[in-house]
Amino acid sequence: MATKILFVCVGNTCRSQMAEGFARQYGKGKIEVRSAGTSASGSVNRSTIEAMKEVGIDISGQSSDQLTLEMLEWADVVVTMGCLPADQLCPPDFKGKKYDWKIEDPLGRPWAVMQRVRDDIEKRVKELIVAEGSLEDTRS
Repeated sequence: MATKILFVCVGNTCRSQMAEGFARQYGKGKIEVRSAGTSASGSVNRSTIEAMKEVGIDISGQSSDQLTLEMLEWADVVVTMGCLPADQLCPPDFKGKKYDWKIEDPLGRPWAVMQRVRDDIEKRVKELIVAEGSLEDTRS
């Protein structure tokens, strides 16, 4: 059974979208992945799409979705990325794993910040998938 990972940020337009894209790429067939926002914007940021294209991952088909209780109930793993801590976000009876990634919001910042945040998210997603036992160790 595939591990279900939910990435959550505020607008679901940048950080959690990158994490979803990397998790789809590196966890193919081994995990299920979704992303959501506590205040979803309704669209994926164009700069986010371009930053992911730079590393060969197309996230243009992903959508910005509002976080729901059903999503939290679906997930085995919840990763917050700069919004509420997972302990505050998840229902009290949540039995899965929770991670809080303190990742700066790169939107509206210089392109180098977007690239640095993207690369940090890629590294963290690979490590998460390895930790969940769903991927060979890809750390170099």
